[in-house]
This record gives sequence, structure tokens and C-alpha cells, in this order.
Amino acid sequence: MKVRATVICEQDRHILLVRKPRCRWTLPGGKVEPGETTAAAALRELQEETGLGADDMLYLMELETGSTRHHVFEASVPDYHAARPLNEIFDCIWFPLDAVQNLNTSDATLRIVKAFQRRL
Repeated sequence: MKVRATVICEQDRHILLVRKPRCRWTLPGGKVEPGETTAAAALRELQEETGLGADDMLYLMELETGSTRHHVFEASVPDYHAARPLNEIFDCIWFPLDAVQNLNTSDATLRIVKAFQRRL
């Protein structure tokens, strides 16, 4: 089973989404490297994909989809305007939380966002 650290950044009822070229929109995140904690992987992936750092990370949940286990964190990002696509990421956007279902996203992304909405 693949283990993935996934990050939700929320600001003014918008969440940060990223995508690689010719791919669907997803939440920032990626593979947890050997010897790395899920929280450290979440911070690293957020930085690598968007250039953002986090003041605080809150563990929200674990979700299994197919052959992937997602460890989901909510990140408090102080300088959210600085988000920009980096490395393999082609684009990143702050998208209205209530409209994510209208985007081309993965099932895992939709399930995580819906669970996050219930929390608000």
C-alpha cells in the first residue's frame, strides 16, 4: 500500500489545489519517504509543490482509497498569497470550498474535501 501525506490549506472558505500537467486537480501532498513521519512529509510536500511553509499542522484523518492510504493534515499558512506552482506542479489555485465538486478531481480529493467541510 502506498502511504501519502495530504495537506488542506483553507483561507476564507477557499482551499489550495494543485495539478501536474494534463492531470486532475488534487490537494498538495505526496509520498511519505522511508524514515519520514507523515507530518514531516506533509510539510515537505507543501513546500516543494507550492513554496508555502506552515505555522501549524493539525492531523485530521486517515483515508484509504484503492491502494493508497492518505494521512490528511490541515496546515495553517501565514503567507497564503505566496502560493506558486513549483517542481512538478503546473498550476495552483485557491478555489471556493463549496465548488470543488465542479472541478476535475480525484475521488480521494472529493472525499477528503467533503470530510473537511463537515468539520467546519
